[in-house]
Amino acid sequence: MSQLTALKAATTLSDVADLLGFKPSLLSYNLYIKSPATKYNTFTIPKSHGGTRTICAPLKALKLIQKELSDLLQDCLQEIEKANGKSDDDLHPDRITQGFKRNRTIMTNATEHRNREYVFNVDITDFFGSINFGRVRGFFLKDKSFSLHAKVATVLAQIACYENKLPQGSPCSPVISNLITHILDIHLVQLASSEGCTYTRYADDLTFSTNKRIFPSSIAKRINVGSDKWTPGKELARIIKKNGFALNAVKTRMQYRDSRQEVTGLVVNRKVNVSKEYRDTVRAMVHRLFTTGAYTFEYKVKDPKGVITITKVPGTTDELRGMLAFVDQVEHYDREIHKKSIPAHPINNGRERLYRRFLFFDTFYDSKLPVIICEGKTDNVYIVHAIRSLVTHYSKLAEKDKSSAIKLKVRIFKYFEKSTGRILGMHGGVSGLENFIKQYSSDVLRKFKAAGGAQPIIVLIDNDSGANQIYAATAKINGNSKPTGTEPFIHVISNLYVVPTPLKPGGAASMIEDMFDTATLTTVVDGKLFDPTEKKDKSTHVGKAVFAHKVVRKNAEKIDFSGFKPILTNVVAVIEEHMKKHSASLVSIAPSK
Repeated sequence: MSQLTALKAATTLSDVADLLGFKPSLLSYNLYIKSPATKYNTFTIPKSHGGTRTICAPLKALKLIQKELSDLLQDCLQEIEKANGKSDDDLHPDRITQGFKRNRTIMTNATEHRNREYVFNVDITDFFGSINFGRVRGFFLKDKSFSLHAKVATVLAQIACYENKLPQGSPCSPVISNLITHILDIHLVQLASSEGCTYTRYADDLTFSTNKRIFPSSIAKRINVGSDKWTPGKELARIIKKNGFALNAVKTRMQYRDSRQEVTGLVVNRKVNVSKEYRDTVRAMVHRLFTTGAYTFEYKVKDPKGVITITKVPGTTDELRGMLAFVDQVEHYDREIHKKSIPAHPINNGRERLYRRFLFFDTFYDSKLPVIICEGKTDNVYIVHAIRSLVTHYSKLAEKDKSSAIKLKVRIFKYFEKSTGRILGMHGGVSGLENFIKQYSSDVLRKFKAAGGAQPIIVLIDNDSGANQIYAATAKINGNSKPTGTEPFIHVISNLYVVPTPLKPGGAASMIEDMFDTATLTTVVDGKLFDPTEKKDKSTHVGKAVFAHKVVRKNAEKIDFSGFKPILTNVVAVIEEHMKKHSASLVSIAPSK
Protein backbone atom coordinates (compact mmCIF):
# COMPACT_ATOMS: atom_id res chain seq x y z
CA MET A 1 0.00 0.00 0.00
CA SER A 2 1.33 3.46 -0.91
CA GLN A 3 1.89 6.07 1.78
CA LEU A 4 -0.81 8.33 0.33
CA THR A 5 -3.33 5.49 0.16
CA ALA A 6 -2.57 4.54 3.77
CA LEU A 7 -2.94 8.15 4.91
CA LYS A 8 -6.28 8.53 3.12
CA ALA A 9 -7.48 5.30 4.72
CA ALA A 10 -6.57 6.48 8.24
CA THR A 11 -9.44 7.49 10.55
CA THR A 12 -7.92 7.78 14.02
CA LEU A 13 -4.96 9.14 15.94
CA SER A 14 -3.74 5.55 16.31
CA ASP A 15 -3.69 5.18 12.52
CA VAL A 16 -1.62 8.35 12.19
CA ALA A 17 0.77 7.18 14.90
CA ASP A 18 1.28 3.86 13.09
CA LEU A 19 2.07 5.66 9.85
CA LEU A 20 4.62 7.84 11.65
CA GLY A 21 6.18 4.88 13.46
CA PHE A 22 5.25 5.91 17.00
CA LYS A 23 3.09 4.47 19.75
CA PRO A 24 -0.35 6.16 19.91
CA SER A 25 0.23 6.96 23.59
CA LEU A 26 3.45 8.85 22.76
CA LEU A 27 1.75 10.88 20.03
CA SER A 28 -1.23 11.62 22.26
CA TYR A 29 1.01 12.66 25.15
CA ASN A 30 2.98 15.11 23.01
CA LEU A 31 -0.15 16.63 21.47
CA TYR A 32 -2.54 16.81 24.40
CA ILE A 33 -0.73 16.32 27.71
CA LYS A 34 2.53 18.25 27.42
CA SER A 35 2.21 21.99 27.97
CA PRO A 36 3.04 24.28 25.03
CA ALA A 37 6.02 25.68 26.97
CA THR A 38 7.65 22.24 27.02
CA LYS A 39 7.17 21.62 23.30
CA TYR A 40 9.18 24.43 21.72
CA ASN A 41 12.28 26.51 22.30
CA THR A 42 11.73 30.06 21.01
CA PHE A 43 14.66 32.31 20.13
CA THR A 44 15.76 34.89 17.56
CA ILE A 45 18.55 34.85 15.02
CA PRO A 46 19.98 37.79 13.04
CA LYS A 47 18.99 38.16 9.40
CA SER A 48 21.75 38.62 6.84
CA HIS A 49 20.51 42.11 5.90
CA GLY A 50 19.58 43.30 9.36
CA GLY A 51 16.82 42.59 11.84
CA THR A 52 16.00 39.31 13.52
CA ARG A 53 13.96 36.20 12.76
CA THR A 54 11.96 34.36 15.42
CA ILE A 55 12.51 30.62 15.47
CA CYS A 56 10.20 28.21 17.29
CA ALA A 57 12.23 25.01 17.38
CA PRO A 58 10.40 21.88 18.57
CA LEU A 59 12.06 19.94 21.35
CA LYS A 60 13.33 16.41 20.80
CA ALA A 61 10.18 14.24 20.98
CA LEU A 62 7.96 16.58 18.97
CA LYS A 63 10.76 17.24 16.49
CA LEU A 64 11.01 13.50 15.73
CA ILE A 65 7.24 13.34 15.19
CA GLN A 66 7.31 16.37 12.88
CA LYS A 67 10.30 14.95 10.97
CA GLU A 68 8.38 11.72 10.30
CA LEU A 69 5.33 13.71 9.20
CA SER A 70 7.53 15.73 6.85
CA ASP A 71 8.94 12.54 5.29
CA LEU A 72 5.43 11.06 4.97
CA LEU A 73 4.09 14.15 3.21
CA GLN A 74 7.15 14.34 0.92
CA ASP A 75 6.46 10.73 -0.09
CA CYS A 76 2.80 11.57 -0.70
CA LEU A 77 3.78 14.61 -2.78
CA GLN A 78 6.05 12.50 -4.98
CA GLU A 79 3.24 9.98 -5.48
CA ILE A 80 0.85 12.76 -6.48
CA GLU A 81 3.33 14.24 -8.97
CA LYS A 82 4.08 10.82 -10.44
CA ALA A 83 0.35 10.08 -10.80
CA ASN A 84 -0.04 13.42 -12.62
CA GLY A 85 2.73 12.47 -15.03
CA LYS A 86 5.30 14.85 -13.58
CA SER A 87 8.96 14.15 -12.94
CA ASP A 88 11.92 15.98 -11.48
CA ASP A 89 12.85 17.19 -14.96
CA ASP A 90 9.48 18.76 -15.78
CA LEU A 91 9.40 22.55 -15.85
CA HIS A 92 5.66 22.92 -15.39
CA PRO A 93 4.57 22.84 -12.62
CA ASP A 94 6.97 20.84 -10.47
CA ARG A 95 9.98 23.10 -11.04
CA ILE A 96 7.99 26.11 -9.85
CA THR A 97 8.45 25.24 -6.18
CA GLN A 98 12.18 25.18 -5.47
CA GLY A 99 12.38 25.46 -1.71
CA PHE A 100 12.08 22.66 0.85
CA LYS A 101 11.59 20.02 -1.79
CA ARG A 102 13.57 16.89 -2.63
CA ASN A 103 16.12 17.45 -5.40
CA ARG A 104 15.58 21.22 -5.16
CA THR A 105 18.00 23.81 -3.75
CA ILE A 106 18.77 27.51 -4.00
CA MET A 107 21.03 26.50 -6.91
CA THR A 108 18.23 24.89 -8.93
CA ASN A 109 16.07 27.91 -8.16
CA ALA A 110 18.70 30.39 -9.34
CA THR A 111 19.45 28.35 -12.48
CA GLU A 112 15.97 29.06 -13.85
CA HIS A 113 16.80 32.79 -14.04
CA ARG A 114 20.26 32.90 -15.60
CA ASN A 115 21.12 35.26 -18.48
CA ARG A 116 17.96 37.39 -18.30
CA GLU A 117 17.29 41.01 -19.17
CA TYR A 118 15.19 41.50 -16.05
CA VAL A 119 15.02 39.64 -12.74
CA PHE A 120 12.23 40.73 -10.39
CA ASN A 121 12.14 39.61 -6.73
CA VAL A 122 9.41 40.05 -4.16
CA ASP A 123 8.79 38.39 -0.77
CA ILE A 124 5.64 37.23 0.97
CA THR A 125 5.22 38.87 4.38
CA ASP A 126 5.14 36.53 7.40
CA PHE A 127 5.00 33.48 5.13
CA PHE A 128 4.69 30.71 7.73
CA GLY A 129 2.67 32.90 10.08
CA SER A 130 0.06 33.45 7.34
CA ILE A 131 -0.75 29.73 7.36
CA ASN A 132 -2.86 29.11 10.45
CA PHE A 133 -4.35 25.98 12.01
CA GLY A 134 -7.60 26.32 10.06
CA ARG A 135 -5.81 26.57 6.70
CA VAL A 136 -3.72 23.48 7.44
CA ARG A 137 -6.70 21.41 8.61
CA GLY A 138 -8.88 22.71 5.77
CA PHE A 139 -6.28 21.81 3.17
CA PHE A 140 -6.04 18.16 4.27
CA LEU A 141 -9.86 17.97 4.39
CA LYS A 142 -10.67 19.59 1.04
CA ASP A 143 -7.68 19.10 -1.27
CA LYS A 144 -8.70 16.53 -3.88
CA SER A 145 -5.36 14.71 -3.68
CA PHE A 146 -5.70 14.17 0.07
CA SER A 147 -9.37 14.47 1.21
CA LEU A 148 -8.45 13.05 4.62
CA HIS A 149 -10.78 11.97 7.41
CA ALA A 150 -11.69 14.93 9.64
CA LYS A 151 -10.03 13.40 12.71
CA VAL A 152 -6.81 12.74 10.77
CA ALA A 153 -6.76 16.26 9.29
CA THR A 154 -7.11 17.64 12.81
CA VAL A 155 -4.27 15.49 14.18
CA LEU A 156 -1.92 16.54 11.35
CA ALA A 157 -2.71 20.21 11.96
CA GLN A 158 -2.11 19.73 15.70
CA ILE A 159 1.27 18.15 15.01
CA ALA A 160 2.25 20.93 12.63
CA CYS A 161 0.93 24.12 14.25
CA TYR A 162 2.00 26.15 17.28
CA GLU A 163 0.17 29.23 18.53
CA ASN A 164 -2.28 28.89 15.62
CA LYS A 165 0.32 28.96 12.84
CA LEU A 166 3.09 27.02 11.19
CA PRO A 167 6.21 27.66 13.30
CA GLN A 168 9.42 28.61 11.58
CA GLY A 169 11.78 25.94 12.88
CA SER A 170 9.52 22.91 12.55
CA PRO A 171 10.67 20.13 10.18
CA CYS A 172 7.18 19.80 8.69
CA SER A 173 6.36 23.50 8.16
CA PRO A 174 8.21 23.70 4.82
CA VAL A 175 6.45 20.79 3.08
CA ILE A 176 3.03 21.81 4.41
CA SER A 177 3.57 25.39 3.25
CA ASN A 178 4.46 24.07 -0.21
CA LEU A 179 1.29 21.97 -0.33
CA ILE A 180 -0.90 24.90 0.67
CA THR A 181 0.77 27.37 -1.74
CA HIS A 182 0.52 25.01 -4.71
CA ILE A 183 -2.61 26.76 -6.00
CA LEU A 184 -0.85 30.11 -5.64
CA ASP A 185 2.07 28.75 -7.66
CA ILE A 186 -0.22 27.52 -10.42
CA HIS A 187 -1.89 30.94 -10.72
CA LEU A 188 1.45 32.75 -10.74
CA VAL A 189 3.05 30.47 -13.31
CA GLN A 190 0.03 30.99 -15.54
CA LEU A 191 0.45 34.75 -15.17
CA ALA A 192 4.19 34.51 -15.88
CA SER A 193 3.70 32.23 -18.88
CA SER A 194 1.10 34.54 -20.43
CA GLU A 195 3.57 37.44 -20.14
CA GLY A 196 6.65 35.59 -21.43
CA CYS A 197 8.29 35.26 -18.01
CA THR A 198 9.78 32.48 -15.92
CA TYR A 199 8.47 32.12 -12.35
CA THR A 200 9.81 30.18 -9.36
CA ARG A 201 9.18 30.29 -5.62
CA TYR A 202 11.66 29.43 -2.90
CA ALA A 203 9.67 29.54 0.36
CA ASP A 204 8.54 33.18 0.64
CA ASP A 205 10.84 34.42 -2.14
CA LEU A 206 9.08 34.89 -5.52
CA THR A 207 11.15 35.47 -8.65
CA PHE A 208 10.06 36.46 -12.17
CA SER A 209 12.53 36.88 -15.04
CA THR A 210 12.37 37.61 -18.75
CA ASN A 211 14.36 38.65 -21.80
CA LYS A 212 11.54 40.84 -23.13
CA ARG A 213 12.50 44.43 -23.92
CA ILE A 214 9.85 45.80 -21.56
CA PHE A 215 8.97 44.06 -18.30
CA PRO A 216 5.24 43.16 -18.09
CA SER A 217 3.36 45.73 -15.99
CA SER A 218 0.88 43.13 -14.73
CA ILE A 219 3.77 41.63 -12.71
CA ALA A 220 5.79 44.75 -11.84
CA LYS A 221 5.82 48.39 -12.81
CA ARG A 222 7.86 51.47 -12.08
CA ILE A 223 6.51 53.67 -9.32
CA ASN A 224 7.05 56.73 -11.54
CA VAL A 225 8.16 57.21 -15.14
CA GLY A 226 11.93 57.19 -15.20
CA SER A 227 12.11 55.93 -11.60
CA ASP A 228 14.35 53.03 -10.67
CA LYS A 229 11.91 51.88 -8.00
CA TRP A 230 9.35 49.21 -8.82
CA THR A 231 6.14 47.95 -7.25
CA PRO A 232 4.20 44.70 -7.78
CA GLY A 233 1.75 44.87 -10.68
CA LYS A 234 -2.00 44.84 -10.04
CA GLU A 235 -2.52 41.28 -11.28
CA LEU A 236 0.34 39.91 -9.20
CA ALA A 237 -0.95 41.72 -6.10
CA ARG A 238 -4.51 40.49 -6.77
CA ILE A 239 -3.43 36.84 -7.02
CA ILE A 240 -1.32 37.06 -3.86
CA LYS A 241 -4.18 38.63 -1.88
CA LYS A 242 -6.77 36.17 -3.22
CA ASN A 243 -4.61 33.28 -1.95
CA GLY A 244 -4.43 34.69 1.57
CA PHE A 245 -0.98 36.26 1.52
CA ALA A 246 0.54 39.76 1.42
CA LEU A 247 3.66 41.07 -0.30
CA ASN A 248 6.57 42.70 1.52
CA ALA A 249 7.00 46.05 -0.22
CA VAL A 250 10.42 46.59 1.41
CA LYS A 251 11.86 43.53 -0.33
CA THR A 252 10.61 44.36 -3.83
CA ARG A 253 13.44 44.87 -6.33
CA MET A 254 14.11 44.83 -10.06
CA GLN A 255 17.56 43.78 -11.29
CA TYR A 256 18.93 44.51 -14.76
CA ARG A 257 21.36 42.66 -16.99
CA ASP A 258 23.99 45.41 -16.80
CA SER A 259 24.14 45.18 -12.99
CA ARG A 260 24.48 42.27 -10.61
CA GLN A 261 21.41 40.04 -10.56
CA GLU A 262 20.79 37.80 -7.54
CA VAL A 263 18.26 35.06 -6.90
CA THR A 264 18.06 33.48 -3.42
CA GLY A 265 21.45 35.01 -2.64
CA LEU A 266 23.25 33.71 -5.76
CA VAL A 267 24.52 35.71 -8.72
CA VAL A 268 22.78 34.66 -11.99
CA ASN A 269 24.05 37.09 -14.65
CA ARG A 270 25.88 34.33 -16.53
CA LYS A 271 26.43 31.34 -14.30
CA VAL A 272 25.14 30.50 -10.86
CA ASN A 273 27.76 31.81 -8.46
CA VAL A 274 28.40 33.20 -4.99
CA SER A 275 28.99 36.94 -4.83
CA LYS A 276 32.56 38.21 -4.86
CA GLU A 277 31.99 40.02 -1.54
CA TYR A 278 30.95 36.77 0.14
CA ARG A 279 33.98 34.89 -1.21
CA ASP A 280 36.33 37.69 -0.17
CA THR A 281 34.86 37.75 3.33
CA VAL A 282 35.30 34.00 3.71
CA ARG A 283 38.87 34.16 2.42
CA ALA A 284 39.77 36.91 4.90
CA MET A 285 38.30 35.00 7.85
CA VAL A 286 40.13 31.81 6.87
CA HIS A 287 43.41 33.70 6.54
CA ARG A 288 42.87 35.18 9.99
CA LEU A 289 42.20 31.71 11.41
CA PHE A 290 45.39 30.32 9.87
CA THR A 291 47.42 33.24 11.20
CA THR A 292 46.07 33.69 14.72
CA GLY A 293 43.90 30.64 15.41
CA ALA A 294 40.74 32.76 15.68
CA TYR A 295 38.55 35.15 13.68
CA THR A 296 35.51 37.37 14.21
CA PHE A 297 32.08 36.97 12.65
CA GLU A 298 30.04 40.07 11.81
CA TYR A 299 26.29 40.33 12.37
CA LYS A 300 24.06 43.19 11.22
CA VAL A 301 21.50 44.24 13.82
CA LYS A 302 18.67 46.67 13.06
CA ASP A 303 17.13 48.65 15.90
CA PRO A 304 13.43 49.70 16.08
CA LYS A 305 14.29 52.93 14.21
CA GLY A 306 15.85 50.96 11.34
CA VAL A 307 19.44 51.91 12.16
CA ILE A 308 21.82 49.07 11.36
CA THR A 309 24.86 48.43 13.53
CA ILE A 310 27.52 45.80 12.96
CA THR A 311 28.31 43.54 15.89
CA LYS A 312 31.49 41.46 15.91
CA VAL A 313 31.48 38.16 17.77
CA PRO A 314 34.04 35.34 17.92
CA GLY A 315 33.53 33.03 14.95
CA THR A 316 33.47 29.26 15.17
CA THR A 317 35.11 26.82 12.81
CA ASP A 318 31.70 25.21 12.25
CA GLU A 319 30.41 28.52 10.86
CA LEU A 320 33.44 28.88 8.62
CA ARG A 321 33.21 25.26 7.48
CA GLY A 322 29.56 25.86 6.53
CA MET A 323 30.44 28.96 4.51
CA LEU A 324 33.26 27.21 2.66
CA ALA A 325 31.05 24.20 2.01
CA PHE A 326 28.38 26.52 0.63
CA VAL A 327 30.79 28.13 -1.83
CA ASP A 328 32.05 24.70 -2.87
CA GLN A 329 28.53 23.32 -3.24
CA VAL A 330 27.49 26.17 -5.55
CA GLU A 331 30.60 25.91 -7.70
CA HIS A 332 30.42 22.12 -7.86
CA TYR A 333 26.77 22.38 -8.96
CA ASP A 334 27.61 24.88 -11.68
CA ARG A 335 30.45 22.69 -12.96
CA GLU A 336 28.11 19.69 -13.11
CA ILE A 337 25.43 21.45 -15.16
CA HIS A 338 28.00 22.92 -17.55
CA LYS A 339 30.47 20.05 -17.90
CA LYS A 340 29.08 18.96 -21.29
CA SER A 341 28.87 22.41 -22.83
CA ILE A 342 32.05 24.15 -21.66
CA PRO A 343 35.68 23.11 -21.13
CA ALA A 344 36.34 21.20 -17.93
CA HIS A 345 36.67 23.40 -14.87
CA PRO A 346 40.24 23.44 -13.57
CA ILE A 347 40.75 20.99 -10.74
CA ASN A 348 41.96 22.39 -7.43
CA ASN A 349 41.26 26.03 -8.23
CA GLY A 350 42.02 28.72 -5.66
CA ARG A 351 38.78 28.36 -3.71
CA GLU A 352 39.11 24.57 -3.58
CA ARG A 353 42.65 24.93 -2.27
CA LEU A 354 41.42 27.34 0.39
CA TYR A 355 38.70 24.90 1.45
CA ARG A 356 41.23 22.04 1.52
CA ARG A 357 43.63 24.01 3.70
CA PHE A 358 40.80 24.86 6.07
CA LEU A 359 39.89 21.17 6.35
CA PHE A 360 43.54 20.36 7.04
CA PHE A 361 43.64 23.03 9.73
CA ASP A 362 40.31 22.34 11.44
CA THR A 363 40.21 18.55 11.13
CA PHE A 364 43.85 17.69 11.65
CA TYR A 365 46.15 20.54 12.68
CA ASP A 366 43.77 21.94 15.31
CA SER A 367 42.10 18.66 16.24
CA LYS A 368 41.06 18.18 19.86
CA LEU A 369 41.50 14.39 19.64
CA PRO A 370 44.06 12.07 18.02
CA VAL A 371 42.86 11.23 14.50
CA ILE A 372 43.22 7.85 12.81
CA ILE A 373 43.03 7.73 9.00
CA CYS A 374 42.59 4.28 7.49
CA GLU A 375 43.39 3.06 4.03
CA GLY A 376 39.89 1.73 3.28
CA LYS A 377 36.42 2.26 4.71
CA THR A 378 36.21 -1.36 5.88
CA ASP A 379 39.35 -0.71 7.95
CA ASN A 380 37.35 1.87 9.89
CA VAL A 381 34.93 -0.86 10.94
CA TYR A 382 37.75 -3.14 12.08
CA ILE A 383 39.54 -0.48 14.12
CA VAL A 384 36.43 0.87 15.84
CA HIS A 385 35.33 -2.57 17.00
CA ALA A 386 38.86 -3.59 17.96
CA ILE A 387 39.17 -0.53 20.20
CA ARG A 388 35.75 -1.15 21.73
CA SER A 389 36.53 -4.82 22.35
CA LEU A 390 39.91 -4.03 23.93
CA VAL A 391 38.80 -0.95 25.84
CA THR A 392 40.12 -2.24 29.17
CA HIS A 393 43.62 -2.56 27.67
CA TYR A 394 43.82 0.84 25.95
CA SER A 395 42.63 3.69 28.17
CA LYS A 396 44.15 6.27 25.83
CA LEU A 397 41.90 5.09 22.99
CA ALA A 398 38.56 4.65 24.74
CA GLU A 399 36.85 4.56 28.11
CA LYS A 400 33.67 3.29 29.74
CA ASP A 401 31.36 5.70 31.49
CA LYS A 402 29.30 4.97 34.60
CA SER A 403 26.65 3.19 32.54
CA SER A 404 29.35 1.04 30.84
CA ALA A 405 28.82 2.83 27.53
CA ILE A 406 32.07 3.02 25.55
CA LYS A 407 33.31 6.40 24.40
CA LEU A 408 36.17 6.66 21.92
CA LYS A 409 38.99 9.06 22.82
CA VAL A 410 40.23 9.12 19.23
CA ARG A 411 38.51 10.16 16.02
CA ILE A 412 38.27 7.69 13.15
CA PHE A 413 38.24 9.98 10.12
CA LYS A 414 35.54 9.11 7.55
CA TYR A 415 36.20 10.58 4.14
CA PHE A 416 34.84 7.95 1.78
CA GLU A 417 32.11 9.07 -0.62
CA LYS A 418 31.94 12.51 1.01
CA SER A 419 32.62 15.99 -0.32
CA THR A 420 35.53 16.28 2.13
CA GLY A 421 37.13 13.29 0.43
CA ARG A 422 36.77 15.00 -2.94
CA ILE A 423 38.25 18.26 -1.66
CA LEU A 424 41.12 16.52 0.12
CA GLY A 425 41.80 14.27 -2.87
CA MET A 426 41.22 11.18 -0.73
CA HIS A 427 39.22 8.34 -2.24
CA GLY A 428 40.68 5.37 -0.44
CA GLY A 429 43.78 3.35 -1.22
CA VAL A 430 47.46 4.08 -1.02
CA SER A 431 47.50 6.84 -3.66
CA GLY A 432 44.90 8.84 -1.75
CA LEU A 433 46.86 8.56 1.49
CA GLU A 434 50.11 9.46 -0.27
CA ASN A 435 48.41 12.58 -1.68
CA PHE A 436 47.09 13.49 1.77
CA ILE A 437 50.54 13.14 3.37
CA LYS A 438 52.16 15.34 0.71
CA GLN A 439 49.47 18.02 0.74
CA TYR A 440 49.14 18.19 4.51
CA SER A 441 52.91 18.41 5.00
CA SER A 442 53.12 21.23 2.49
CA ASP A 443 50.24 23.23 3.99
CA VAL A 444 51.39 22.76 7.58
CA LEU A 445 54.82 24.12 6.71
CA ARG A 446 53.80 27.05 4.55
CA LYS A 447 50.32 28.21 5.53
CA PHE A 448 49.67 27.70 9.22
CA LYS A 449 51.17 30.32 11.54
CA ALA A 450 48.73 29.77 14.40
CA ALA A 451 49.58 27.38 17.21
CA GLY A 452 48.38 23.83 16.62
CA GLY A 453 49.43 20.26 16.15
CA ALA A 454 48.62 19.27 19.74
CA GLN A 455 47.09 15.95 18.69
CA PRO A 456 48.71 13.33 16.42
CA ILE A 457 47.33 12.40 13.03
CA ILE A 458 47.92 8.68 12.50
CA VAL A 459 47.78 7.23 8.99
CA LEU A 460 47.22 3.48 9.28
CA ILE A 461 48.45 1.46 6.27
CA ASP A 462 48.84 -2.12 5.13
CA ASN A 463 52.50 -3.15 5.21
CA ASP A 464 52.60 -4.56 1.69
CA SER A 465 54.04 -3.50 -1.67
CA GLY A 466 51.77 -0.43 -1.76
CA ALA A 467 53.40 0.86 1.40
CA ASN A 468 56.56 1.64 -0.58
CA GLN A 469 54.80 4.71 -2.03
CA ILE A 470 54.12 5.99 1.46
CA TYR A 471 57.63 5.23 2.68
CA ALA A 472 59.18 7.05 -0.29
CA ALA A 473 56.94 10.08 0.32
CA THR A 474 57.78 10.27 4.03
CA ALA A 475 61.53 10.06 3.35
CA LYS A 476 61.29 12.90 0.85
CA ILE A 477 59.36 15.07 3.29
CA ASN A 478 61.42 14.59 6.44
CA GLY A 479 64.79 13.90 4.82
CA ASN A 480 65.33 10.68 6.74
CA SER A 481 66.15 7.27 5.33
CA LYS A 482 63.34 5.42 3.64
CA PRO A 483 61.47 3.32 6.25
CA THR A 484 61.91 -0.44 6.04
CA GLY A 485 58.46 -1.40 7.29
CA THR A 486 59.79 -2.85 10.53
CA GLU A 487 59.26 0.39 12.46
CA PRO A 488 56.35 0.53 14.92
CA PHE A 489 55.60 4.00 13.52
CA ILE A 490 57.13 6.70 11.33
CA HIS A 491 57.10 10.38 12.26
CA VAL A 492 56.58 12.27 9.01
CA ILE A 493 56.43 15.93 10.06
CA SER A 494 54.76 18.10 12.71
CA ASN A 495 51.87 16.02 14.14
CA LEU A 496 51.70 13.56 11.22
CA TYR A 497 52.62 9.89 11.72
CA VAL A 498 52.33 6.62 9.80
CA VAL A 499 51.60 3.30 11.51
CA PRO A 500 52.04 0.21 9.29
CA THR A 501 50.54 -3.16 10.12
CA PRO A 502 53.17 -5.38 11.79
CA LEU A 503 54.98 -7.67 9.37
CA LYS A 504 54.27 -11.40 9.51
CA PRO A 505 56.84 -13.84 10.87
CA GLY A 506 59.90 -13.86 8.64
CA GLY A 507 59.28 -10.29 7.50
CA ALA A 508 56.41 -11.17 5.12
CA ALA A 509 54.04 -8.46 3.96
CA SER A 510 50.87 -7.93 5.96
CA MET A 511 47.44 -6.35 5.72
CA ILE A 512 44.97 -5.33 8.40
CA GLU A 513 42.79 -8.40 7.80
CA ASP A 514 45.72 -10.54 8.96
CA MET A 515 45.01 -9.32 12.49
CA PHE A 516 41.83 -11.41 12.67
CA ASP A 517 41.91 -14.95 13.99
CA THR A 518 41.29 -17.94 11.70
CA ALA A 519 37.76 -18.53 13.01
CA THR A 520 36.69 -15.02 12.00
CA LEU A 521 38.41 -15.12 8.60
CA THR A 522 36.76 -18.44 7.72
CA THR A 523 33.21 -17.43 8.67
CA VAL A 524 30.84 -18.48 5.90
CA VAL A 525 28.50 -15.76 4.57
CA ASP A 526 25.69 -16.77 2.22
CA GLY A 527 27.54 -19.98 1.49
CA LYS A 528 30.77 -18.19 0.57
CA LEU A 529 34.13 -17.59 2.27
CA PHE A 530 35.91 -14.26 2.61
CA ASP A 531 38.71 -13.34 0.20
CA PRO A 532 40.67 -10.36 1.59
CA THR A 533 42.12 -9.58 -1.84
CA GLU A 534 38.66 -8.85 -3.24
CA LYS A 535 36.91 -5.52 -2.73
CA LYS A 536 33.70 -6.75 -4.32
CA ASP A 537 31.76 -9.98 -4.04
CA LYS A 538 32.43 -12.79 -6.47
CA SER A 539 30.41 -15.87 -7.27
CA THR A 540 32.68 -17.96 -5.04
CA HIS A 541 33.82 -15.49 -2.36
CA VAL A 542 32.64 -12.38 -0.53
CA GLY A 543 34.65 -9.17 -0.53
CA LYS A 544 35.73 -6.77 2.17
CA ALA A 545 32.44 -4.85 2.48
CA VAL A 546 30.37 -7.96 3.23
CA PHE A 547 33.02 -9.27 5.61
CA ALA A 548 33.20 -5.95 7.48
CA HIS A 549 29.46 -5.58 7.94
CA LYS A 550 28.04 -9.10 7.97
CA VAL A 551 30.88 -10.73 9.92
CA VAL A 552 32.81 -8.12 11.92
CA ARG A 553 30.10 -5.58 12.75
CA LYS A 554 27.39 -8.20 13.21
CA ASN A 555 29.47 -10.44 15.50
CA ALA A 556 31.74 -7.84 17.12
CA GLU A 557 30.92 -8.91 20.69
CA LYS A 558 31.96 -12.51 19.96
CA ILE A 559 35.09 -11.91 17.87
CA ASP A 560 38.57 -12.25 19.35
CA PHE A 561 40.30 -8.94 18.53
CA SER A 562 43.51 -9.74 20.40
CA GLY A 563 45.37 -9.89 17.08
CA PHE A 564 44.88 -6.11 16.83
CA LYS A 565 46.89 -5.45 19.98
CA PRO A 566 50.20 -4.81 18.14
CA ILE A 567 48.52 -2.15 15.97
CA LEU A 568 46.73 -0.47 18.87
CA THR A 569 49.91 -0.61 20.98
CA ASN A 570 51.76 1.25 18.24
CA VAL A 571 48.92 3.81 17.96
CA VAL A 572 49.17 4.44 21.71
CA ALA A 573 52.96 4.74 21.35
CA VAL A 574 52.43 7.50 18.78
CA ILE A 575 50.03 9.35 21.11
CA GLU A 576 52.50 9.16 23.99
CA GLU A 577 55.50 10.14 21.86
CA HIS A 578 53.68 13.09 20.35
CA MET A 579 52.50 14.26 23.76
CA LYS A 580 56.13 14.42 24.89
CA LYS A 581 57.28 16.24 21.74
CA HIS A 582 54.46 18.76 21.84
CA SER A 583 54.96 19.48 25.54
CA ALA A 584 58.67 19.95 24.95
CA SER A 585 58.03 22.35 22.06
CA LEU A 586 55.70 24.45 24.22
CA VAL A 587 58.35 24.70 26.91
CA SER A 588 61.01 25.72 24.39
CA ILE A 589 58.93 28.62 23.03
CA ALA A 590 57.61 29.83 26.40
CA PRO A 591 58.82 33.36 27.24
CA SER A 592 61.41 33.58 29.99
CA LYS A 593 60.44 35.33 33.20
